[in-house]
Amino acid sequence: MSRKIRYGMVGGGRGAFIGAVHRIAAAMDQQIELVCGAFSSDPEKSKASGADFFLPPNRCYGSFQEMIQSEAALPADQRMDFVAIVTPNHMHFPPAKMALENGFHVLSDKPATFNLAEAKKLAEIVKKTGLLYGLTHNYTGYPLVKEARDMVQSGKLGKIRKVVVEYPQGWLATNLEASGQKQAAWRTDPKRSGAAGCIGDIGTHAENLAEYITGLQIDELAADITSFVKGRKLDDDGNVLLRFKGGAKGVLHASQISVGEENNLNIRVYGEKGGIEWHQNEPNTMLVKWLDQPMQVYRTANGYLSNAAKAAGRTPPAHPEGYLEAFANIYKNFANAICARSEKRKLAKDDPANDFPKIEDGIRGMAFIDAVVKSSKKNAAWTKLDV
Repeated sequence: MSRKIRYGMVGGGRGAFIGAVHRIAAAMDQQIELVCGAFSSDPEKSKASGADFFLPPNRCYGSFQEMIQSEAALPADQRMDFVAIVTPNHMHFPPAKMALENGFHVLSDKPATFNLAEAKKLAEIVKKTGLLYGLTHNYTGYPLVKEARDMVQSGKLGKIRKVVVEYPQGWLATNLEASGQKQAAWRTDPKRSGAAGCIGDIGTHAENLAEYITGLQIDELAADITSFVKGRKLDDDGNVLLRFKGGAKGVLHASQISVGEENNLNIRVYGEKGGIEWHQNEPNTMLVKWLDQPMQVYRTANGYLSNAAKAAGRTPPAHPEGYLEAFANIYKNFANAICARSEKRKLAKDDPANDFPKIEDGIRGMAFIDAVVKSSKKNAAWTKLDV
């Protein structure tokens, strides 16, 4: 394709955190450009936000419905190619459905939808339209996460036996939502967040990371979730035992009341021959442990890494890359998939353009949330994922 991929954004206007992250990530590789948006449910705020991004007034829309209808009516050489959805959870499904039904690919923030029923319905729409749907589980974009996945797939660690994945934060250790803080307010509101708080917000990241690296699927779980902060309507801490298909066992811990923690996502995977340990706080380093050898330290951007890990890097060794670059890898791969689709090129199975979370991952994330909530209500009874 001899032009940039064009996208429109739903949500992400003034005062939003994740919208800016998406825009930076999309622009990083110079392949994608923002051409329009419905940046707020408030039409005036949406148009003001669009002006902040130097978009022409006629491409700054008052609602996502107006944006999708207007863009669909534009000539093919002007309209957007895909929609990026960066709204609170309850507003993921409506614009995704409408975009797909009007011929636009979709890249959505996680979790995929407000509930499991919506996710399954969205999967039907994706299948019917044949369009691309991606989900920004951005932690899968880190080079050493891809290296860990390659080590598992190649059998270097042997059969996987145990997975320990943790995502502790401390920012909701107090009743922050009562102060009107926007990010805290919607994440603790069941009408906007869904059935879970902490588990839906960051627990799904931990779940997705464990399944991505190991290639294993969680079959059933036993969960204990808690709302520690008085008056909070959704969970702010969760502890989950995991049973994977194939026999591996796991522990998943997600918390937003772990005082002093920032975004301490980390994972340890143990096989019959070896294990890996990776921390998002130090993403350019991975520890590799063996039965009969000294521990090894893997670093990003080195020649000994797998092709997938090298393709996810942008700078030489010792030039740190992190959260934004990992996010950008999702956008880059998604854009390349759109290019291949437009050029009628069939992608090889291991092509990086295939490497982004899809609707199937979205369903698994929603099924994980659903199972955790059900299990906890039954005193941590073992509960299968409804996928």
